Amino acid sequence: MKNSTPKYLTLDEALAKARRYCAFQERCHSEMRSKLIEWGVYGDRLEEVMADLVSENFLNEERFACTFARGKFRMKSWGRNRIVQELRARRVSDYCIRKGLQEIEEAEYLAELERLLLKKQAELSEPDAFQRRAKLMRFALQRGFEQELISGALAAIQAG
Repeated sequence: MKNSTPKYLTLDEALAKARRYCAFQERCHSEMRSKLIEWGVYGDRLEEVMADLVSENFLNEERFACTFARGKFRMKSWGRNRIVQELRARRVSDYCIRKGLQEIEEAEYLAELERLLLKKQAELSEPDAFQRRAKLMRFALQRGFEQELISGALAAIQAG
């Protein structure tokens, strides 16, 4: 299958293509940079396209972090640790990560953790209470929730 992307894009072509790519969904700088390289845009031309996208507000890391954190929490039920890990992997700044995490309300966060634990508990057939608690703890940790919050939620579930 032949690649439909021309070997070298002009500045205007690269900018138009990048605008369409960013308009489709929020992108972080590292994602856009990788895509431009994939399209054969390098060096000064790449930096010029990136600068134009930022100045035209097609790229905004703070907005990306907020959208990412909100979406991953609401759609995939990820905890803060997992969200932070994924944003760091995308080389998003600590400032933007903190702003993104502010999108998650504490009450909603704790309610989602409890909902996940109750759902998982119903799926488990482990007769030993200690083993069941350990499995629930591992499950929530893998989702990226904080250990202290998981312990509190498990205590509340077992008390109630």
